[in-house]
Amino acid sequence: MTARAEAPGRRSGIGAAAYRAVPPRHAEPLFPEPATQGLYGVPGRPWPDRYRGVADPLITLTLAAAATEERARLGTSALVAPLHVPFQLARSLASLDAASGGRVVAGLGTGWSLDEYAAAAFAPFDRRGAVLDELLDVCAAVWGPDPVAYRGELTTIAPSVVGPKPAGPIPVYLPANSPRATRRLLDRADGWMPVAAGAAQLAEKWQRVRDVAAERSRERPIDVCARVNALYTADPVGSGGRRPFHGSVAQIVEDLAAHAETAVTAFILDLQSTTRDAAELVDVATEVYRTARAAGS
Repeated sequence: MTARAEAPGRRSGIGAAAYRAVPPRHAEPLFPEPATQGLYGVPGRPWPDRYRGVADPLITLTLAAAATEERARLGTSALVAPLHVPFQLARSLASLDAASGGRVVAGLGTGWSLDEYAAAAFAPFDRRGAVLDELLDVCAAVWGPDPVAYRGELTTIAPSVVGPKPAGPIPVYLPANSPRATRRLLDRADGWMPVAAGAAQLAEKWQRVRDVAAERSRERPIDVCARVNALYTADPVGSGGRRPFHGSVAQIVEDLAAHAETAVTAFILDLQSTTRDAAELVDVATEVYRTARAAGS
């Protein structure tokens, strides 16, 4: 689900108060056995069993497009771009946007898992940034006017008519986890896609992004939508050492309000990790949404 304190607008960001978004969780395409890394690169951290069967994100969003109202946004957070052939991914996103009436938001990243790259990547792990750069070039070409032509290190498109075109400009959101990634975000993307893991930390990162934007003379506004990896519990978690977004509905909403004070007002709230099934996920998401609305978040 998303929350945002802003008047509705088609391209105002990933989510708005009157909108619902359908973001699939991180697109882990496989479950390595044995894994050479812990989850997220943390030594010894096990991969959760739910990663044994993660549906393809664009297939998931295609089904969601048919099942949701026209104001529901369809976004990825985040699609690991180097695991996809650039031309095919650009066409798939354009087709989904055309079919859904312009609801796609492309949240892209480079991932972290050496195992995923060894098994399924389009290029080696150490080339991930270059592949993302080329993907952005290919998207601009494929989504732009015909004839489409492009020649890069990994992709060649002979002059061709490529359709369908997106219904409108597809917003691209990128992370800013390094100086190079921050420059890429500011030079090439519509919005920033951080992870919310503490209000002070988020405010510091957001200020850093704005400082670099000023240095690079970016004039366009930067949309922001922070991802929240919530750990829901039916009962409140004790205050001693509680991590942000870990706890009951009231505690999660309290953390949302604190993070909104950073001037980041749009959030993707992922509640899938600790809910037992789809029915509980819907119930908890509905309760969080209603509680946040009642609190003015």
